[in-house]
Amino acid sequence: MNELSKECKEKIDFWRNKFPKNKSRSAILMALRVVQNEHGWLSDESLEKVADYLEVPKVEVFEVVSFYSMYNREPVGKHTISVCNSLSCYLCKCNDLVGHLEKKLGVKPGETTKDGMFTLKYAECLAACGGAPAVLVGDDQYHQNMTIEKLDSLIDELSSKE
Repeated sequence: MNELSKECKEKIDFWRNKFPKNKSRSAILMALRVVQNEHGWLSDESLEKVADYLEVPKVEVFEVVSFYSMYNREPVGKHTISVCNSLSCYLCKCNDLVGHLEKKLGVKPGETTKDGMFTLKYAECLAACGGAPAVLVGDDQYHQNMTIEKLDSLIDELSSKE
């Protein structure tokens, strides 16, 4: 990555402009999301470009990306499947879902299928305790009260779109 694209800069500016001029660090979360949406993951170089563009210390950007699980620090599959493993989801047998996905997809959490279609991840909390176990596909498809049958249907649906 040589530079942030014009589109990235425009989107980052949209978020940066929501905060006082001397508070650019408040836009770090969304700036990282913008860059990740464009590239699929965040390299060290892209983090440095975000820090430079927002004019904040690089360490602040690295701190944010290392704290939140929503950021991908390496290339991921076309569909990221994150299974919540917080207490509520754990008690509702989220590990059964992960075990099923490991067998079905042939990967462990943190790995991507050979065809580049799916990446399996754990999510610390998806804030869906009342609908445990919960699964997140990508950044925006929440699925609650997940069962193995529903999971199979979801995987089949995602696979058929390709």
